[in-house]
Amino acid sequence: MSIALLSAVEQLRLLAQRKVSPLELADEHIRRIERLNPLLNALVDFDAERVRAQARQTQRGPLAGLPVTVKSSIAVKGYKCEIGSVLNRGFVPEEDAEVVARLRGAGATLLGTTNCPEFLMAYETDNLLYGRTANPWSLEHSAGGSSGGEAAAIAAGLSACGLGSDSGGSVREPAHFCGICSLKPTPGRVPGRGHLPPNLGPFSILGVIGPMARTIADVSLLFRVLSGQDELDPASAPVEFCEVSLEDATRIPIGWFEDDGITPVTEETRQAVRDAAAALERKGFNVRRFRPESLEAARAVWWKFFVQCGEMFYAPTIRGREKELSPVFQEFLSIARAAEPLSSDALLQAWAECDIVRGRLLAEMENCPLLITPVCATPAFHHREREWTIGGKTVRYLDAMRYTQWFNLLASPAAVVPVGRSAEGLPIGVQIAGKPFADEAVLAVAAFLESEFGYSPPPIASQ
Repeated sequence: MSIALLSAVEQLRLLAQRKVSPLELADEHIRRIERLNPLLNALVDFDAERVRAQARQTQRGPLAGLPVTVKSSIAVKGYKCEIGSVLNRGFVPEEDAEVVARLRGAGATLLGTTNCPEFLMAYETDNLLYGRTANPWSLEHSAGGSSGGEAAAIAAGLSACGLGSDSGGSVREPAHFCGICSLKPTPGRVPGRGHLPPNLGPFSILGVIGPMARTIADVSLLFRVLSGQDELDPASAPVEFCEVSLEDATRIPIGWFEDDGITPVTEETRQAVRDAAAALERKGFNVRRFRPESLEAARAVWWKFFVQCGEMFYAPTIRGREKELSPVFQEFLSIARAAEPLSSDALLQAWAECDIVRGRLLAEMENCPLLITPVCATPAFHHREREWTIGGKTVRYLDAMRYTQWFNLLASPAAVVPVGRSAEGLPIGVQIAGKPFADEAVLAVAAFLESEFGYSPPPIASQ
C-alpha cells in the first residue's frame, strides 16, 4: 500500500523516525495528484514545485512535513480562493485564514486547494470554473458537497487530511459519500476567520470550518492543533481541548434512531446505524433507542436561515450577473425564491424561534447527550440525480440531506465515520452528534466506531 494511504498519524510517525523525509512524502503525494486528479478533479490550485519548496523548508511542529489540502473557500495566501464561481475568477487572498496560519505554524505542507460548488450552496461539487468532482469509489457518482473536492482528495490518498466547511452538512455528507471521517465542530471551537464568505449573522451559528481525514485519530489531531480561541474572531470560544477517554465515553448515555419518521432511508443505511449501535452496546456503552421530537422544528428554522437568508446574503453579489451562474447555484436560487420572501418581522421571529427550538432540543437531549443517526437518506448519488424512491416513497434532494441540518441549527458537534456499504459497494457513514461543546466526547465515540469499521481505500486508490 502506498505511504500516502496510511493515516496522517502514521505518516507523521514515519517522518519523526526519519524513515521518510518531508520532500519524499510530498513527492509521493505529488505523483498521486498528477496521476489521479485528472480523473477526480478534486484539487483546483496545485503547483508541484511550490509544494516541494515548502517541503524542503519544513519547520518543527505537530504536523511537521504532513501534506494537507484546504477547501477553496478558506483563504490560503497565494492560492486561488474562488468559491467555485466565475464571479470570483482569479481571486487570490493576501493573507491566510487563521486555521491555515495554524496549519503552517504546526509545520504542515500545503498541497493546494480543493473544488467546491459555486458559493457552497449545494450537496454536489460542480461549477463553471472547474467542472464536477467525481467520487473515488465510482466516477459516475458525486463526491458530495460542498467539501466534495476535499473528501475525494483525502479518500484517494491525494492528501493526508485537510479542511472543509459546513453550514448544513458540508464536511459530513462528502465524508459519508467518499468513505472517510470528518467533524463539524461546535461553532467557535475552530476559528472561522478567513472563511469566504464570512460566517456572519445566522451563519455564525450554522457555519464552521471542520477537519476531514481517513481516521478519527487524524481528525482529532487536526482538531487539537486548530482549536483554541482566536481573539480577533467574535464567535471564537475560550474553550481548551480536553480529551475524553474511552472509559469516560462509555458512561455517557447515547440515543440512536434509523430515520426521523418523515424521510425514509435506504435499508443499507438503516443497517449501518444498527451495526454502529450494536457495536457500542457490545463494548459496554449506554445505548438506547431515542429520537428527539424537535428535529423537524429545527430543520424548519435551519431552512429559513440557510436557504432564504443565504439567498438574501448573495443577492448583492450576483445582481446583474445571473447569466454567469452555474446550474447548481441557479438550482439553489430557484428553491430559495419559491418561498415567500422573508420580511423583517419574519426574520426577527425566526431568530427568536431559533433559541426556543435549540432550548427544546437541549432539554430533550438532557438524558441522551449523544446521538447516533444516519448522515443522509442515501449513499452517494449519480451526478445531477435529484430524487429517489425509498420504501415506496419519493425522496427529493434537499430532504435526503436533512439528517445533518438539525445539528447546524443546534450549533453542536457532529462527526462521521464510515460503517457500511450499499448494494453498489458505495460507502455509508453514520453520524455521531452531541450537545454543544461535547466535541471531545463525540470524537471518543467516533474513534471507537472507526476502530470497529472505518476507512478502506476506494478502487481508484490502487491505480
